[in-house]
Amino acid sequence: MTTRPNILFIMSDDHAARAISCYGAGLNSTPNIDRIARDGMRLDRCYVTNSICTPSRASILTGTYNHVNRVTTLDTHIDNRLPHVAKHLRQAGYQTGMFGKWHLGEGRAHQPTGFDEWSVFPGQGEYFDPVMIGPNGAETVPGYASDVLTDKCLDFLERRDPERPFFMMCHHKAPHRPFEPHPRHRHLYADGDLPVPETFDDDYANRAAAAAAAKMRIRADMTYKDLGLVQPEAGAEAGELLIAGRKDRKVPDIAPGQEIRLIDAATGKNFVFTDPQQLALFKYQRYMMRYLQTVAAIDENVGRLLDYLDAEGLTDDTIVIYTSDQGFFLGEHGWFDKRFMYEESLQMPFLIRYPLGIAPGAVSRQIAMNVDFAPTFLDYAGARTPSYMQGTSLRPLLEQRADADWQDVAYHRYWMHKDDFHNAFAHYGVRDERYKLIYWYNDPLGETGANPGDEPPEWELFDCEADPFELHNRAADPTFRDVFVTMLEKLDAKMAEIGDSPEHDSAVVRGQLGRG
Repeated sequence: MTTRPNILFIMSDDHAARAISCYGAGLNSTPNIDRIARDGMRLDRCYVTNSICTPSRASILTGTYNHVNRVTTLDTHIDNRLPHVAKHLRQAGYQTGMFGKWHLGEGRAHQPTGFDEWSVFPGQGEYFDPVMIGPNGAETVPGYASDVLTDKCLDFLERRDPERPFFMMCHHKAPHRPFEPHPRHRHLYADGDLPVPETFDDDYANRAAAAAAAKMRIRADMTYKDLGLVQPEAGAEAGELLIAGRKDRKVPDIAPGQEIRLIDAATGKNFVFTDPQQLALFKYQRYMMRYLQTVAAIDENVGRLLDYLDAEGLTDDTIVIYTSDQGFFLGEHGWFDKRFMYEESLQMPFLIRYPLGIAPGAVSRQIAMNVDFAPTFLDYAGARTPSYMQGTSLRPLLEQRADADWQDVAYHRYWMHKDDFHNAFAHYGVRDERYKLIYWYNDPLGETGANPGDEPPEWELFDCEADPFELHNRAADPTFRDVFVTMLEKLDAKMAEIGDSPEHDSAVVRGQLGRG
């Protein structure tokens, strides 16, 4: 038995909290992931600092916000000379391993450092027979990505030094789009009766222009491959290209009475639609079916890791965390994908089990962020948290002894203005226990992967308690003026604390509110 806990960090890609059964949405069943919550704690207000894969991963690894680690967009990569949590844990005597989705860049300047062993997917990776890159080059590994990744993790655990603690990052590719489930799961959720979100037909009224401009609508922006359908050999009549230079096309929307025929790529079954709403709901059911089928493979493999810990007598000694790199829209507001500061995208699932230090069956609604993960690992390892890290150890929260001074604001900033795929506008903001203030500054600021535009800046203010679906922007509502000013003060204070540069002028804003 080690004197310091082992740390097993399991992270998926785009796994929404609503698609984990212990969060209570009733969409699917994840019995193995739920074991972590049953025997530990579920966090209901864990938030991402930038709801997109690469920047979130950089914040998790370094404990810093993206303006500090400079991984601001999908097209910026980490400088692997930077210090980060695995390097500190290895220096403290931990065995360190990194397996699965890295997505922080490739080659000598960006590949994993600080790990005793690593084997990662290039880029997004493939679901079937994935290529994996390690210190000795690339190899194609037969099998399904979730299974292959877990095999590598189990092999690392089998060969570990039992006299030293381990820190292992197990990063799933799934359920990232395009969703490609294993054949063993293709019978799941195939009845076409998954519940449709109340906001599926959102018209984006009374919201900032960014909501209507985003290209992530299920009814218009999902590809044939996303939905497991045969893409016709045709041009624009088959649908809009996903992006210039790519062959993938979007399944088009239709006008009333117009006919579209779609073919299941696995079975050859034909589907014919003449009603736009029925087509949109069909796309939703296909999307959710395939998404949840890939989640099923993650859940099985989480079970394999938990069973190994049980069999080896490591359960009590090991901190196990399950999370995702950000949230994801599952039809809310008619969307898929993430990027926005709206709740479904902002919230990360976070489940943690440590029998020697965390009470079973606990739930926390206090605010946590992904920049807090690295300081938390170091705290439990008995290692010093370096001064460059901007997060806070979650240990007081996890041990249910956080006091009234616990952090009450989460900060988010999305930099990749009008990205090529989804046309999501740049913004930042804060969320406290009730309200959310967002500033759509709508400027690329020269960031790699961001594009110019002429959209004017806008503010949004939501009462997340009275309006949990964020349908009513209260920024211009005189009855919310005091709330706006309070949240603006919290935004300014948080940006000053972490050293981020504002694009707004609070004095001007207060003057416009009549509070100058």
